[in-house]
Amino acid sequence: MKIFVLLPRIPWPLEKGDKLRAYNQIKQLAKNNEVILCTLNADRKANKEEAFKALQPYCKSITFIDISKTSILINLTKAFLKGLPIQCGYFYNKKAHKKIHHLIERHQPDMLFGQMIRVAEYLRHEKTKKTIDYQDVLSMGMKRRSEIAPFFMKPIFNMEYRRLKKYEHDIFDDFDIKTIISKQDRDFIDHSKRDEILIVPNGVDHEYYSPQDREKKYDIVFTGNMAYAPNVNAVEYLAYHIMPLVWKHLPDANLYIAGATPDPRVRKTASEKIVISGWLDDMRDAYAQSKIFIAPMRIGTGLQNKLLEAMSMKLPCITTPLANRPLGADDRIEILVGNNEYELADHIITLLTDKEKAEYIAQNGYDFVHRVYDWEKATGVMELRMKNVE
Repeated sequence: MKIFVLLPRIPWPLEKGDKLRAYNQIKQLAKNNEVILCTLNADRKANKEEAFKALQPYCKSITFIDISKTSILINLTKAFLKGLPIQCGYFYNKKAHKKIHHLIERHQPDMLFGQMIRVAEYLRHEKTKKTIDYQDVLSMGMKRRSEIAPFFMKPIFNMEYRRLKKYEHDIFDDFDIKTIISKQDRDFIDHSKRDEILIVPNGVDHEYYSPQDREKKYDIVFTGNMAYAPNVNAVEYLAYHIMPLVWKHLPDANLYIAGATPDPRVRKTASEKIVISGWLDDMRDAYAQSKIFIAPMRIGTGLQNKLLEAMSMKLPCITTPLANRPLGADDRIEILVGNNEYELADHIITLLTDKEKAEYIAQNGYDFVHRVYDWEKATGVMELRMKNVE
């Protein structure tokens, strides 16, 4: 089968969840299919040569379509006037649309595959069989952001929430196959046939993210793209609400915030007890040098890859109900779940002072992700649906 893959951004380096998902799905699909990759690029700093080298082993053809900042501003305005979501306007470009259509005509693929509703406008009216990966529900993520936004930003977030919710519904019937990362996210799609959406979870490269016997420099670690709003919110929650409770019992406990492009609000939390790493060439170093992992997510949607990676490296993990629902780990057996800063702080104190408990959670979490999360199995389910679509 020849599959034309369209992405909103270049899936390299793998510092963001959508890039990680796209890269690994391409890698798996390439085993039995011919992959034609086309990806939009609005990042002037992107190293396309490096990305090409990383992707070339899995793709028959690779096309990068650059989108200028000027055209983004123009298309954001057009999207606003048309009532389209800002998310779609940002990534839509009329010239890019023509190039994509010509590529589809030239390659004559058996299946079109678009990642996220950000690229739906390019594919929704093509006659070829097509798949859209909602990945997670952008509308719900926007709604959660609106709930904690400053009052002057709430109208903007609420408007985007309503537009995204409508758009997620409107494109549904334009695609033959719909996929999403978790059942929880599927249930947020506002469509009467949402049960038709195929759940395709993420996986973990268990060989890469494997336990390491290293000296522990840090007590607690949190990782991710530190310019991403849900992660910024989680860092502030950790620094200003959770850690002060921990320090009352364990005054020397330290926190390691590891991830690319830290937002100014993230950098502001740095202190003698909170270390901000910035970009790391190998995120495994952050996990391997830490005793426990925490993901205190309060906004956002989808599956947290950081939890899968930490569990695969046999770290005992702590999170919130929001992040654990799509993950599906068993509370107090495979993970510890806290509903507020007091419970999250208590879990940190427990794992740092009770070695037996920490080892128990770490081992069970490790067994859980090995049993449930696998890129080959997850992508195989999607590939089978693609081959059998009527």
